Amino acid sequence: MAKKTLLNEKEIHIILHRLACQLIENHQDFSDTILIGIQPRGIYLANRLVQLLQEEYGIKNIQMGKLDITFYRDDFRRRNEPLQASKTEINFVVDSKNVVFIDDVLFSGRSIRAALTAIQAFGRPNNIELLVLIDRRFSRHLPIQPDYLGRQVDVIKDEQVKVGWKENDKKDVVYIINSDKN
Repeated sequence: MAKKTLLNEKEIHIILHRLACQLIENHQDFSDTILIGIQPRGIYLANRLVQLLQEEYGIKNIQMGKLDITFYRDDFRRRNEPLQASKTEINFVVDSKNVVFIDDVLFSGRSIRAALTAIQAFGRPNNIELLVLIDRRFSRHLPIQPDYLGRQVDVIKDEQVKVGWKENDKKDVVYIINSDKN
C-alpha cells in the first residue's frame, strides 16, 4: 500500500486560516450562522475552525453542532458490518439561519445529501453552504459542490484520501493512499 503526503501540518494550518477568513467575509459576526460538523470526521475540522474564529479572529458566540447522518445514508443497509452511529448534538433551532455543513472529504456527495435530509428535523434553514478540506472532484455521484474548499484533488478510484487530525491521529496530515491491488 503506497502512501503519499498531500498536505502537511503547515499547509493545513494555512488552509484553515484561509477558510476561517472566507467564512468571516461571508458571515461577519455569525449572528445568523450555524456551523455543523458532519460526524464522524467533520467535527475535527469544525472544532478547529471554531477555535480559530474565536481565538485568532475574536468572533464570539459561534453556534456549532454535530450531525450524525448514519441512518439517513442511502447505503446504510447495504453494508456487511453493523454501522456505529455517532451522536447528534444540535441544541438550537436552525429556522431562518444560515447553516454551513463542515466535512473533511467530499467524495460521492452521498453524505451531504444525507445531511440535507437530517437537518430538516431541526427546522428550515434560510441557506445551506458546504465547507470541505478536500474535494475529490471527479468522484461525484450527486451534483453537489463545496462553497468553501481547502484543496481539490484528482484521484483514481482505487485511491483513498485520509485526513489525520492531531486530536485523533496525533498529527495534522492528509494522505493519498493507493491500495495497490497488483
